Amino acid sequence: MTTRRDFLKSSLGTSAVVSIGATAPQFLLQAGAAEAKPTDETILVMVQLSGGNDGLNTVAPFKESAYRKARPTLAVSAGDALKIDDSYGFHPAAKGLSNLLESDRLAIIQGVGYANPNRSHFESMDIWHTCQRKTAVRNDGWLGRFLDNTRQGDALDIPAIHLGREKQPLALSSQDIRVPSVTSLDRFRLKESAGQLRKTVTNIGKSASPGGGLLGFVQTSTGSALSASEQIEAASGRYKTGITYPESGLAQKLKTVAQLIDSGLKTRIYYVTLDGFDTHSRQAAAHEALLRELSGALDAFVRDMDEHGHGDRVLTMSFSEFGRRLQENASEGTDHGAAAPAFLAGNRVKSGLIGKHPSLHDLQDGDVKFHTDFRQLYATVLDQWLGVDSAPILGGKFTRVPALRS
Repeated sequence: MTTRRDFLKSSLGTSAVVSIGATAPQFLLQAGAAEAKPTDETILVMVQLSGGNDGLNTVAPFKESAYRKARPTLAVSAGDALKIDDSYGFHPAAKGLSNLLESDRLAIIQGVGYANPNRSHFESMDIWHTCQRKTAVRNDGWLGRFLDNTRQGDALDIPAIHLGREKQPLALSSQDIRVPSVTSLDRFRLKESAGQLRKTVTNIGKSASPGGGLLGFVQTSTGSALSASEQIEAASGRYKTGITYPESGLAQKLKTVAQLIDSGLKTRIYYVTLDGFDTHSRQAAAHEALLRELSGALDAFVRDMDEHGHGDRVLTMSFSEFGRRLQENASEGTDHGAAAPAFLAGNRVKSGLIGKHPSLHDLQDGDVKFHTDFRQLYATVLDQWLGVDSAPILGGKFTRVPALRS
């Protein structure tokens, strides 16, 4: 018997029904957007930092002699750091993060990680995505479970969107909902082929059984993509912003997210990735460029959302699969570590440092120890921001992090 998953893999894996990738036809947009009205529903924007961001140089403990001794070429000096307080400061390239903090729109959650850390990029990221170890069955991600548990409203709504050319994050994997992956708004348009595809979807619906089944699933999935396409097409010409975004890949992704949010879509989850944080050698220049890209993009996006009246309902979370070791290596880089800071940005965060900076004197295998389980951060976002019970999604109750205002 052919299942939905079999059908998707064998027949529709590269089509717009599941994922709109770089080779897909220009896809998706026009009905209903002219009548789209703003909603008060909260939105979560995920920014994944792939490769293991060096948290010790992102939020630098410049006053610590152990930090300066362990990093003779990489340590951020007190004179260069963008001060958070008398002991800690941002890397000098992270001016956008500093701007967000000064405007009370950035929560810095310190020491985030998990017990018995895994230093494999793939395995550690899978743990973050699914909240499960590899010994467990991992068919879905934490955001996918959120989508399944809150499925409601029009079947043609797009509850989540992944923007980027990379493989869709496992965090979005769902049992019942197909999340589109798109590379740009131009790829998110059907244009001339939309009418024919809409006709085909209608014909599929006439053949589908009342109970749904495979044909009904195809109709709903394709219709969902078409509906989103049509909405964005109608709204794309209306989007204007007075905010100047940096000319970087992440900034352009977030600018696209801003446009999608302002278009009136009912999408609640947006997911983007910034890669390149695996800085084993010659870290200084590479990490500087990455932090400049991250911080500049986040600063512009948060200000843009505020300008368009969405600032109180959009929250951005930034995380990495692990941090880096305290001691720099012989190649003027850093190796895979464990705990690192995560960030929440938006109008309704409790701005500032949350939790203590991990000790540089009580290490585990050369790494700073975590004190805040990443699932506590997820529980905070699920319970307080997305408005759902986090326990069934995370597989248990986790103490929230005091990072959000009501």
